[in-house]
Amino acid sequence: MSAWLLYNAQIIDGNKRVAFQGDVCVEHGRITAVGYDLPVQNAQIIDCTGLVLCPGFIDTHTHDDAQVLRDPGMVAKLSQGITTVITGNCGLSLVPLVTPIPPSPLDLLHSEAFAYASVNDYRAAIERARPSVNVAMLIGHSSLRIKAMTDLERPANAQETESMCYDLEQAMQQGAMGLSSGLFYATAKSADVQEMQALVRVVGRYGGIYATHLRSEMDSIIDAMHEAASTAQAGCATWILSHHKCAGPANWGRSVETLALLEILEQKQEIALDAYPYTAGSTLLREDLVDGQIDILITRSQPHPECTGRMLKDIAKEWQMSEQEACCKLSPGGACYFQMREDDVQRILCHPLTMIGSDGLPHDEKPHPRLWGTFPRVLGHYCRDLELMSLPEAIHKMTGLPAQRLRLKNRGQVAPGYYADLVLFDPQKIQDKATYATPTTPCEGIHRVMVRGDWAWINGQATGQGKGEFLAFAG
Repeated sequence: MSAWLLYNAQIIDGNKRVAFQGDVCVEHGRITAVGYDLPVQNAQIIDCTGLVLCPGFIDTHTHDDAQVLRDPGMVAKLSQGITTVITGNCGLSLVPLVTPIPPSPLDLLHSEAFAYASVNDYRAAIERARPSVNVAMLIGHSSLRIKAMTDLERPANAQETESMCYDLEQAMQQGAMGLSSGLFYATAKSADVQEMQALVRVVGRYGGIYATHLRSEMDSIIDAMHEAASTAQAGCATWILSHHKCAGPANWGRSVETLALLEILEQKQEIALDAYPYTAGSTLLREDLVDGQIDILITRSQPHPECTGRMLKDIAKEWQMSEQEACCKLSPGGACYFQMREDDVQRILCHPLTMIGSDGLPHDEKPHPRLWGTFPRVLGHYCRDLELMSLPEAIHKMTGLPAQRLRLKNRGQVAPGYYADLVLFDPQKIQDKATYATPTTPCEGIHRVMVRGDWAWINGQATGQGKGEFLAFAG
């Protein structure tokens, strides 16, 4: 590993403190000094004049479980300044399920990737692949259920719950950071409170995380929030509310209500939430989400790939059928659902509990632009252009806050002793370029990205330096 002096940077350290001008020394993959006019001894010097230097961004909500193995360059993430991805969200993880044909929605990850019976197996695959970003993982409730149960349309019995708890405990001992659930999905919707609390108690014994895709993000969102919060509290686990939104026209504006509830709940337990900066979500094609009111963009269709990138309403009109009928004909597939309102998005992004997570789906043929644009969109559009938050606040949501909530030790700050995961960007030029029409367009304004002391991205190009590692959870 090389030694580097990052000279005359505008340093934003990840802790919401105001920017300051200074230098950063990096040796052997760690930050060794932060200050002014630091001495140079056999270090390569990078002039950072006019640029912001901050911690590498932590993507708190990804479905990159298989992507870090299939495409270790991880350009979609690296090009945004992301140096760490959290996998296994929404109840969907590659571990511990081994199957050649995973049921929906696990195929959101990649249908050919379920070959890892343990965290140790997955970790070994990460070490072989040498991805350009660090990887930490949650264990998915649906993955546990499918392994332990033959009938998913009921709560787990005592024996099945014990089997899931055993697998989860093994995973925690091997470095998983906690449990995720997606009670919204068919594979998990029949789980009851007793099943979930038994699992979260396992996580709580290790000081771990419980991340939830709520049972409902629509009319029943308040009830779903109470369920998730009480489950986390009963297990003494940190609760992460995944991709918080108020979905559907009937619920627009309710973020005032949901955020107020979170502030009350926070008085009794440790809470955070993640969010992405768009008014559209993205998931499987589902007939129950087709309401005739919102626009729906097809991102993937197995029987009709020629329809990818088109609006469902236009396809339905062309086929002379209802949108629900067209949805069924296009399935299995994926879609973007324009189900949020901009004022809710802004209110959630600005909240002090909010971390930034892309929730991108790399398996989609024409993915939601959040896969490539989430972090620069927050920094450029919402922070600089709309002035919804200060630059130190925005960076804190991407670095210091997730490192604290997710227990990522020695990451998320520019400070001596911390790992040298760093981003160098132009605050005046940072901007997302990915759109719904051209969703894989890289952003502008990211000059350099360092992962564990070596440059992984320089001026719009990946260097091919695979320095990412599996981050074992230490509680």
